[in-house]
Amino acid sequence: MYQAYQLGENVSITLNLLSLGPEKKVKCYNRYFINGYVFHTEEYGQSRKTYNSGVRVKGLTSNEFKVKYFGKLKDVIKLQYNSK
Repeated sequence: MYQAYQLGENVSITLNLLSLGPEKKVKCYNRYFINGYVFHTEEYGQSRKTYNSGVRVKGLTSNEFKVKYFGKLKDVIKLQYNSK
């Protein structure tokens, strides 16, 4: 952002606010609902008969190789960013 400012480029307010990072306070949850699916943290789901804490994320390595990352949901943290 600083480089854009130095070059005199016009930067959107939204991008400028995002560059400041999230607020200091966060909210933590033990489950997450998205696109009709429910995901539980591993700890929350252990006392349930059925639960889904497994996640898979597609990504790219630094050499741009396609990879899949697998893991278990440990925490669900909601970050809040400043707005106008």
